[in-house]
Amino acid sequence: AAFISIQAFPALLDLPQDLEVSKVSCGSRHTAVITRGGELYTWGWGKYEQLGHGDNASSDQPRRVEYLVAEGLQAEDVVCGPWTTYVCVLE
Repeated sequence: AAFISIQAFPALLDLPQDLEVSKVSCGSRHTAVITRGGELYTWGWGKYEQLGHGDNASSDQPRRVEYLVAEGLQAEDVVCGPWTTYVCVLE
Protein backbone atom coordinates (compact mmCIF):
# COMPACT_ATOMS: atom_id res chain seq x y z
CA ALA A 1 0.00 0.00 0.00
CA ALA A 2 1.25 3.45 -0.91
CA PHE A 3 1.99 5.88 1.90
CA ILE A 4 0.19 9.19 1.44
CA SER A 5 1.28 12.11 3.55
CA ILE A 6 -1.67 13.84 5.20
CA GLN A 7 -0.64 17.26 6.43
CA ALA A 8 -2.79 19.51 8.56
CA PHE A 9 -0.74 22.57 7.64
CA PRO A 10 0.12 24.42 4.41
CA ALA A 11 2.93 22.97 2.33
CA LEU A 12 4.70 24.14 -0.82
CA LEU A 13 3.81 22.11 -3.89
CA ASP A 14 5.57 21.85 -7.23
CA LEU A 15 3.23 21.93 -10.22
CA PRO A 16 4.50 21.58 -13.79
CA GLN A 17 6.16 24.77 -15.04
CA ASP A 18 4.09 27.57 -16.55
CA LEU A 19 0.86 26.52 -14.82
CA GLU A 20 -1.08 29.24 -13.06
CA VAL A 21 -3.65 28.04 -10.56
CA SER A 22 -7.01 29.81 -10.59
CA LYS A 23 -9.02 27.66 -8.13
CA VAL A 24 -8.24 25.29 -5.26
CA SER A 25 -10.44 22.96 -3.23
CA CYS A 26 -9.50 20.61 -0.40
CA GLY A 27 -11.38 17.54 0.74
CA SER A 28 -10.69 15.62 3.91
CA ARG A 29 -7.79 13.73 2.30
CA HIS A 30 -7.42 15.05 -1.25
CA THR A 31 -6.89 18.33 -3.09
CA ALA A 32 -7.81 19.62 -6.55
CA VAL A 33 -6.69 22.68 -8.49
CA ILE A 34 -7.84 24.24 -11.73
CA THR A 35 -5.33 26.06 -13.91
CA ARG A 36 -6.06 29.26 -15.83
CA GLY A 37 -6.16 27.06 -18.95
CA GLY A 38 -8.97 24.92 -17.50
CA GLU A 39 -6.93 21.83 -16.65
CA LEU A 40 -7.76 19.89 -13.48
CA TYR A 41 -5.00 18.44 -11.28
CA THR A 42 -5.74 16.24 -8.26
CA TRP A 43 -3.74 14.43 -5.59
CA GLY A 44 -4.08 12.78 -2.20
CA TRP A 45 -6.07 9.76 -1.06
CA GLY A 46 -7.92 8.14 -3.97
CA LYS A 47 -9.60 5.07 -2.45
CA TYR A 48 -13.05 6.05 -3.76
CA GLU A 49 -11.77 7.20 -7.20
CA GLN A 50 -12.38 10.81 -6.17
CA LEU A 51 -9.17 11.91 -7.92
CA GLY A 52 -10.71 11.28 -11.36
CA HIS A 53 -7.89 9.21 -12.84
CA GLY A 54 -9.96 6.10 -13.55
CA ASP A 55 -8.50 4.13 -10.66
CA ASN A 56 -8.37 4.19 -6.88
CA ALA A 57 -4.65 4.94 -6.63
CA SER A 58 -3.45 7.57 -4.18
CA SER A 59 -0.71 10.06 -5.03
CA ASP A 60 1.35 12.68 -3.21
CA GLN A 61 2.07 14.32 -6.57
CA PRO A 62 -0.46 16.34 -8.60
CA ARG A 63 -1.70 14.51 -11.69
CA ARG A 64 -3.66 16.05 -14.55
CA VAL A 65 -7.11 14.52 -15.06
CA GLU A 66 -6.64 13.26 -18.61
CA TYR A 67 -10.32 12.41 -19.18
CA LEU A 68 -11.21 16.10 -19.40
CA VAL A 69 -8.42 16.74 -21.90
CA ALA A 70 -9.43 13.73 -24.05
CA GLU A 71 -13.07 14.92 -24.11
CA GLY A 72 -12.15 18.52 -24.94
CA LEU A 73 -13.58 19.81 -21.65
CA GLN A 74 -12.27 22.69 -19.55
CA ALA A 75 -12.75 22.73 -15.81
CA GLU A 76 -14.42 25.91 -14.58
CA ASP A 77 -15.03 25.12 -10.90
CA VAL A 78 -14.19 22.35 -8.44
CA VAL A 79 -15.45 21.41 -4.98
CA CYS A 80 -13.92 18.58 -2.98
CA GLY A 81 -16.11 16.82 -0.42
CA PRO A 82 -15.06 14.28 2.20
CA TRP A 83 -14.73 11.45 -0.38
CA THR A 84 -15.95 13.11 -3.56
CA THR A 85 -14.95 15.72 -6.13
CA TYR A 86 -17.46 17.79 -8.09
CA VAL A 87 -16.27 19.54 -11.25
CA CYS A 88 -18.13 22.06 -13.41
CA VAL A 89 -16.85 21.89 -16.99
CA LEU A 90 -17.20 23.87 -20.22
CA GLU A 91 -17.38 22.15 -23.60
